[in-house]
Amino acid sequence: MENSSAKNGENTEPLNMDRSLRVAVETTAMSWEKSPARGVWRKKLEREAAESGQVTSVVRYDPGSNFSAHTHPAGEEVFVLRGVFEDEHDRYPAGTYIRNPPGTRHAPLCSDGCELFVKLHMFDPQDLEHVCIDTESAEWLPGLVDGLTVMPLHSFETEHTALVRWAPGTRFKPHTHPGGEEIFVLSGVFEDEQGTYPAGTWLRNPSYSRHLPFTREGCTILVKTGHL
Repeated sequence: MENSSAKNGENTEPLNMDRSLRVAVETTAMSWEKSPARGVWRKKLEREAAESGQVTSVVRYDPGSNFSAHTHPAGEEVFVLRGVFEDEHDRYPAGTYIRNPPGTRHAPLCSDGCELFVKLHMFDPQDLEHVCIDTESAEWLPGLVDGLTVMPLHSFETEHTALVRWAPGTRFKPHTHPGGEEIFVLSGVFEDEQGTYPAGTWLRNPSYSRHLPFTREGCTILVKTGHL
């Protein structure tokens, strides 16, 4: 794929790749940047290289846009935030969680427009499970404290991904994440002793970080732990 970022004068340096550092980004305040595909836009959160390697981003497809067929050598993880995402295999409405394992090839498109949270090239080579979950219809399970419910999405060795729903006024106990924690706030406002994080915020807490999470108004978050 052609490196259009370099041609257009965009910064091609690594972005937020030091995972020993805590990062908090309000993506709603970011501007959309062009991708190599016409009508496909992105907000870069972490990036190893201009158009290759490990990437975390929010991606927007305009109505009628598409991306050329391509392979993900180290996997692709997607959560559909808005609209309906598509490829030659299926249609994925808002709330769908997708894992395409290493070696997967597809040609994504979007008839009516959509937004996605996307992570690329981060799978363990042995993690070959394809996952597609409609979280709008999947079951919620009780959490570890009152007011908390959890929807497990995927686990492999120390890596665990889930949706966590917090009722208003819920507080969790102080705890440490030996393998780090990554959060994308889907709705409401998530909080801890270090700040307040409205919908659209991306957080990355490094290995062995410790915090006291809570919410006053309630929230739903996409959480990944044990992968850093």
